[in-house]
Amino acid sequence: MIGFLKRHRLTILLSVLILAVVAVAEFAAGRSFFGPDGRFGWWEPSIWSSANSQRVADAYTFSHIIHGILFYAFLWWVARKLPLGWIFLIALVIEGGWEILENSPLIIDRYREATIAQGYVGDSVMNSLADCLAMALGFLFAWRFPVWASVALVLVLEIGCLLWVRDNLTLNVVMLVWPQDALKEWQSVGAPGV
Repeated sequence: MIGFLKRHRLTILLSVLILAVVAVAEFAAGRSFFGPDGRFGWWEPSIWSSANSQRVADAYTFSHIIHGILFYAFLWWVARKLPLGWIFLIALVIEGGWEILENSPLIIDRYREATIAQGYVGDSVMNSLADCLAMALGFLFAWRFPVWASVALVLVLEIGCLLWVRDNLTLNVVMLVWPQDALKEWQSVGAPGV
């Protein structure tokens, strides 16, 4: 373990710096560490709860694992001559940038307008940092396992979330870019008050 830490100390140091930048940017934008209720929690199982995106993990954590797999695949394809540590840091910057953008009024309002996330208030800083770590797990999975395993994991997570909460990364992107009323209605089945 000590050898691993010594070999990768620059990547680890820069990763911590990137996560610190994400946290500082979100604090500067008015985000709170634990969310509006100020409570720590490991898991929020309900996408309809006001605690969704406030705890360490929730149903959307699986989308961030998929981000890591997709970032690894894309960056390996376009930047495979770079050392793996640099490819990982690029992926972490992309994920951190998305977390900052996702918690801007522009995207929060878009989620409220176009998706099933009617009461979405943005992520807690803790959730954003955990989402970055989930991306890192997906990236490391894609690096360590064969392509077929990554494809299988993406399919399991996408189909699992589709069946569980009627949402996943694919539907999230579709609804942000090209909202469909029929899809939004289908996704809302089981929502409180529906």
